[in-house]
Amino acid sequence: MIKENQKLFNIILILLDVLVIVLALICSFWLRFDTTLFGPIGGRLGFFSYLLFLVFAVIPTYLILYFAFGLYKPRRTYKNIFSEATQLMKVNIVAFFVLVSILFIINQPNFSRIMLFLLAVIATFFGIIERFAVRSFLRNIRENNRNLKHILIVGDNELAFTFARKIRLNPYLGFVVSGFLGRPEHVGNEIEGSRVIGEFKDLDYVLEHNNYDRVVLAIPLKYYYRINELVESCEKVGIKAEIIPDYIRYFPAQPSVDMIEDIPIINIRYVPLDDDFNKFLKYTSDYVISIIAIVITSPIMILTAIAIKLTSPGPIIFKQERIGHHGKPFMMYKFRSMKVQNPNEEKSEWTTKDDPRKTFIGNIIRKTSIDELPQFFNVLKGDMSVVGPRPERPYFVDQFKESIPKYMVKHQVKPGITGWAQIHGCRGDTSIDKRIEYDIEYVENWHMGLDLAIMIKTAVKKNPNAY
Repeated sequence: MIKENQKLFNIILILLDVLVIVLALICSFWLRFDTTLFGPIGGRLGFFSYLLFLVFAVIPTYLILYFAFGLYKPRRTYKNIFSEATQLMKVNIVAFFVLVSILFIINQPNFSRIMLFLLAVIATFFGIIERFAVRSFLRNIRENNRNLKHILIVGDNELAFTFARKIRLNPYLGFVVSGFLGRPEHVGNEIEGSRVIGEFKDLDYVLEHNNYDRVVLAIPLKYYYRINELVESCEKVGIKAEIIPDYIRYFPAQPSVDMIEDIPIINIRYVPLDDDFNKFLKYTSDYVISIIAIVITSPIMILTAIAIKLTSPGPIIFKQERIGHHGKPFMMYKFRSMKVQNPNEEKSEWTTKDDPRKTFIGNIIRKTSIDELPQFFNVLKGDMSVVGPRPERPYFVDQFKESIPKYMVKHQVKPGITGWAQIHGCRGDTSIDKRIEYDIEYVENWHMGLDLAIMIKTAVKKNPNAY
């Protein structure tokens, strides 16, 4: 029954996706050929030609990519739309290049490439709205105790109880724990709203006389010798056993699994930017944004350079060694905001609120973050990203990596001009521990939507610790 419901849901979702693609094509056709927003219209193919291309190329391409990027997998455990939105952006980027390639192969030079670009943009926007509406609807009905899946937990230790507590406190998941199997002395006890209904040895009987959607094995390491027989009991009735490893408490972050031949390798820390496609998206957005930012802010940078030159002896640009991606040093650029000082002093001193080393112009540009603008050239060079953990000086890195747990995790991605920690006020002489906590959260949960949110908040929110 559950599988049938999932098939029906996927069919409905596919039909909604097709509707969204059709609407997106109609909108892009109207914008391109019934308005002059994107240049002169000139000669064009008839709507029927575009309709044929929609039926025989656009819709099949999109649906294949939707399946390939996992957009029809069950997503009960997703807390927000951002991960799905990122996949939708990937689909539309790939679809654009695939469709352009098809036009090249069939030798159709009169087909509007601008319209295809508009299709990708509009389909992304409409797709995100559609998926948000669908996920919100499903989440709502699950929170009202409908469309629930029943779980049997095999285990009565703290690991099992913690898992059950997560299920109870997050009704949006649509799961309910229907019972535990545990040690004889615990049978009959109620834990996290569910009862221990039997012992480990009762698994065959319990599965034969009840209907469960999932069986989760959460047993201590000392009972791992029994896993094989527990898995066999589940498979005997056609239920896939799922295992929560007891050693998960040793993992510092959400793990992922790679395969080397037929051997699973558990990566204890998942870094989204290790994915090649995510790297491409990040690099492309960094390159485009930095060029746009340099062009827009060039008058400000020119005026700042003149002001620094006229009011303080010394270079306009201040270069300082910082530690970047994978611990590699690079020279970071800033507008000089302080008096020229001894390099040995500057490498080991924090900037304070009323730092006497700051110049008059320097005080202004630091408060407004104008001093950071030359770092867009660091982005173009590939040393930095627009968004990422702030890079630190080697002197402090050598100190912090010994005294602060997980400090070096931040170096698994490129450093940024702004970051998740900075929009939470962790800038300048503030708590390093809290800053690293935010940096690791960014490293492990990166997506394009998060970068966009950080950039917007950086632009509109004044940081009280900018000095």
